[in-house]
Amino acid sequence: MDFQSLSLPNAPYLATSPPGPVSRGILELQARLESSAISYPRGLPMAIRRGRGATVEDMDGNVYLDFFAGAGVLNLGHANPDVLAAARAQLEDVTHTLDIPTPARISMVEALRKILPQELGKLFFGGPTGSDAVEAAVKLAKYNTKRAPVLAFQGSYHGMTSGALSLCSGAPFKEEFLPLLGEVHFAPFAYCYRCPFGRAPESCSLECAAFVEDLLENPHSGVANPAAVVVEPIQGEGGSVVPKDGFIQRVQEACHRHGVVLIFDEIQAGFCRTGRMFSSEHFGVVPDIMTMSKALGGGGFPISALAFRQELDTWPPGKHIGTFRGNMIAYAAGAAGIRFMLAHDVAGHAARVGEVLLGLLKEVEAESEVVGEARGKGLMLGVEFVEDKATKKPAPDLARKVRSKCHQKGMLIEVGGHYFNVARFLPPLVLTEAQARKGAEIFAEVVKEVEDER
Repeated sequence: MDFQSLSLPNAPYLATSPPGPVSRGILELQARLESSAISYPRGLPMAIRRGRGATVEDMDGNVYLDFFAGAGVLNLGHANPDVLAAARAQLEDVTHTLDIPTPARISMVEALRKILPQELGKLFFGGPTGSDAVEAAVKLAKYNTKRAPVLAFQGSYHGMTSGALSLCSGAPFKEEFLPLLGEVHFAPFAYCYRCPFGRAPESCSLECAAFVEDLLENPHSGVANPAAVVVEPIQGEGGSVVPKDGFIQRVQEACHRHGVVLIFDEIQAGFCRTGRMFSSEHFGVVPDIMTMSKALGGGGFPISALAFRQELDTWPPGKHIGTFRGNMIAYAAGAAGIRFMLAHDVAGHAARVGEVLLGLLKEVEAESEVVGEARGKGLMLGVEFVEDKATKKPAPDLARKVRSKCHQKGMLIEVGGHYFNVARFLPPLVLTEAQARKGAEIFAEVVKEVEDER
């Protein structure tokens, strides 16, 4: 399939300097009537009219390359025709049934069974957000182990409800809402660019994995035997951090030795994002529980799910429920999305285009004094900004300036990372190589401008 045909032509195209007058009026209305908690319009000031493929158009006629995809929701692009056709057809039948089965629900179950590891034989659909999936996963682990502590990782992001937020490491997300869940502990992630043990990749002995092993094995580690270890196999909001090979494997082995439930959060990294159907496939590890959401809905339709091992299916009816676990539009759209992924080898396409894009970003890294590292897998990439390469002092202001200048030139990116100093690339996976090259060209131009302005 020609993925270019899914997008608006001639992107980027700027009819006026963003935000244009129509967008400004709508933004002003939003600021007056909505909560001050809104966030994305602050970094990307615009009002969106429509989206197609890997492009969006604002209310002033500006057309952008979308390298954000609704925070990784729109893996198949805006207005994917297969997904929309399934959603429209379902609208004519039934839209909401709680967990009473329908053909749409069964089609989603069958589609997931084709792509999930065989070991994860049970599915559970809960509320409509990734946060709910994380809440359900932790409850399931606690119910089975009859234990309370949970181990998460530095750089983690798992959602904003109280339980999920407890597992997030970022102080800015949660410091005003403490206390949250008790007995949540954090271990260092395998973040080689900023190794907390002071190692370089060539001298690394996976001290981070040994640290986790000690937490679980040492009776005086300060961590009582946990119910679960929750980890993103590849960190998303933490800055597109890919752990060194062996880390995830050793975490799994330690969990199995101590009867700890291993939960993989695939909410952002799943569904072909990293060049594999699930990011854990890069490490050859199957968890006990996997959380899914975001791209699971095919094209922005809200849904979440767990996949887990048969032996964990012990909880009785009603132990975790949610009114919108019966969103039939999301089931129909999501099943169509999975079929599209398989029919068009979206994972392979993401791997190939991602390799090209990462190569181009590595060239920016080599030429720039403020780019510390470009990294990632597939089309889940990040570029970390620093004040200088010797000290690696984080430069969040530079990352924000780059985001703003990219927007001004017709390209949408976001910022994340442990220090909010990472430009994040999460485009729709129907991004073409030509679009990737154009985006890299804009990004390189912006980095040069920001560097010259210092």
